[in-house]
Amino acid sequence: MKKAFFINGGAGRVLCSIPALEYYKENVDQDVVIVSEAWHELFLSSSLRNNVWPAGSKDLFQTVLKDREIISPEPYRLNAYFNQRVNLIQAFDMLINGVDENVDIKEINLDLGKADQIYGYNLINQVKTQMKKEKAIVFQPFGSGVKIDGNFVFDESGRSFELKDVFRIVDDLSKDYAVIMMTNLKIPTDRQMGAAIPENASLLQWMGIVNAADYFLGCDSMGQHYAHALGKPATVVIGSTFPENISYPGNKDFTIIDSGKENRVYVPYRVTADPASERHNEDNMILTEENYKKIMKSIDDKIGKKDKKSNNFPLANKTNNMFEKSNKNVIGA
Repeated sequence: MKKAFFINGGAGRVLCSIPALEYYKENVDQDVVIVSEAWHELFLSSSLRNNVWPAGSKDLFQTVLKDREIISPEPYRLNAYFNQRVNLIQAFDMLINGVDENVDIKEINLDLGKADQIYGYNLINQVKTQMKKEKAIVFQPFGSGVKIDGNFVFDESGRSFELKDVFRIVDDLSKDYAVIMMTNLKIPTDRQMGAAIPENASLLQWMGIVNAADYFLGCDSMGQHYAHALGKPATVVIGSTFPENISYPGNKDFTIIDSGKENRVYVPYRVTADPASERHNEDNMILTEENYKKIMKSIDDKIGKKDKKSNNFPLANKTNNMFEKSNKNVIGA
């Protein structure tokens, strides 16, 4: 019986399901059905765009699902995942295609629309011009667990930067770089932020922004997956989660700063509730002075402060794609 795969979770998780699903479509069933329970627009930048239905599509059950086996792959419940032997892309591949955990990691291949490429190109160049800087950095400080309570911004999951560190990072980076903050959060502050914060940019427009930027700095959230897929150099700071699971230690263009390494315990999301572990991990993104300096040095070492050519491109087409990845070795943990 043919299958229908239900995909849910955060945007980064949805993105990491795409390589396994593309392989399944190419090798098993060209007509595979994918039901996206969230972030269905991400599939528009893949070869799966005609195989995907948003979960609320009219008559989806009667017309598409009734004669298929429904599969809900859950990477967080895979032993190799919660024991840090595979990352999200590998876990989906194991669950969808039945591969061994030692199979090489499949790449995320993004095919951005022209409108999103142009949006990113224009925004980055506008910010560089306004800030009079040659290089642009996209900074994603917060993960999906971030909350606001009055004047407090906090993340009980221990995945987001602390607000005091966000202010310091922006202040220091903006001396030499144009900074674009990847967030929809209205930060409760009267201080002047030395960064551009685009309003209402879509997930696909953010792909265009990351692509047109010179560097990415972020936490365990969607943007690092964009940077990896688009071949962008990045610094990723990890707190309560494990780099082996949610990032790309084998990517030579990534610098991973493991802020929670000495204190972290695994939180078994979607397996069982474990509030004690969550509480244990919640301060893991408070930066030490050593780690703060590592962040700044990693950026300066990769793109320098001055006189290096900016990575801006003409409009892509299918035969001359400006998003073609560098020859990087993406093996993973």
